[in-house]
Amino acid sequence: MLIVNGVVHTMDTGVIPLGFVLVRGGRIVQVGPMSGLPQDAGPGGSIDARGGHILPGFIDAHCHLGLYGAAPQEDDLNESPVPCTPQLRALDGADPFDPYFQEACRAGVTCVHTGPGSANPIAGQSVLLKTTGEVVDRMAVRSPAAMKFALGENPKGVHKDHGPATRMATAALIRDKLTQALDYELKWVRAQADGQTSAPAFDAQLDALRPVVTGRLPAHFHAHRADDIATALRIGKEFGLDLTVVHGTEGHLIAGLLAQEGVSVITGPFLTDRSKPELAKLTMENTAVLARAGVRVAICTDHPETPISLLPFCAAMAARAGMDPEEALAAITVNAARILGVDGRLGSLAPGKDADIVVMDGHPFQWDSKAAHVLIDGQEVI
Repeated sequence: MLIVNGVVHTMDTGVIPLGFVLVRGGRIVQVGPMSGLPQDAGPGGSIDARGGHILPGFIDAHCHLGLYGAAPQEDDLNESPVPCTPQLRALDGADPFDPYFQEACRAGVTCVHTGPGSANPIAGQSVLLKTTGEVVDRMAVRSPAAMKFALGENPKGVHKDHGPATRMATAALIRDKLTQALDYELKWVRAQADGQTSAPAFDAQLDALRPVVTGRLPAHFHAHRADDIATALRIGKEFGLDLTVVHGTEGHLIAGLLAQEGVSVITGPFLTDRSKPELAKLTMENTAVLARAGVRVAICTDHPETPISLLPFCAAMAARAGMDPEEALAAITVNAARILGVDGRLGSLAPGKDADIVVMDGHPFQWDSKAAHVLIDGQEVI
């Protein structure tokens, strides 16, 4: 497959005003200006971008696609009987036939990071999925992708007699489980050293947290208010977590601290109303402020809070609010991939990477631009 005559946004080596992308075997083989077009591109069809824009497929860094259906009875987001459920896997709940997967494809969104909701202090394991396929196991890029934690209003009072009623109790529950997981991990290390004679009894919750406390699985903390973000940073430092802040609505108030700590933020949703007190200081300038401070940022829809198909529009609004346009594109491509730890495969147009590509008939931030062609793993899906 050869894509020609387009403005190529490589997202890691700049913009090529008129260029091509060559794809073979589901991978990108070559990217360059039209003057360097290979004479023999080999077998496969071709796509003429007709002066449009060629970009890596868009990545939604945080959403609930496939876990939140069109009707309340199809809601698989939150497990209410107990407050901490790290053993739950989004892979076991995501529905690949959710019609929003097709809408994501039509908008050029080729990969999504989806997972449990935020009613639980520790909610479970997320999954990174391509947006086309019939079986989630084959769509999965990484599973588990992260462990979901939640601070702030959402976990409070949900679990009645078994859950937290205050922010203090939420943080204490999380610390308690992480401390138990560290002890559990230590027992397993000792058991391996002495030939398994002292192996601890299996605990599904603590076993799921072992890769989190050893830094092998990222910890994604739902936090809107600045004080909740600070609590996430505090817990992250105490336990040496690979921490990412999700939402970070008041991140602009402590942008310097986030930059100093080197913590990434997945911003959004900001195409929404201030539906709860935590969103009182919601501003569309948040992402731009964070980026200018040196924080690595991605932009998410938090689907269904903002429909998945509006991800490029979210980035356009961040640019309108002061973010550099290419940085805004990076927030739904290469920076999203970096934050999710898959930039070796996704997020930019470079040889060896997955051929997840969107060809727009105009600049992706123009209100009337559409995805004329969408490829996932080199196969045209739109």
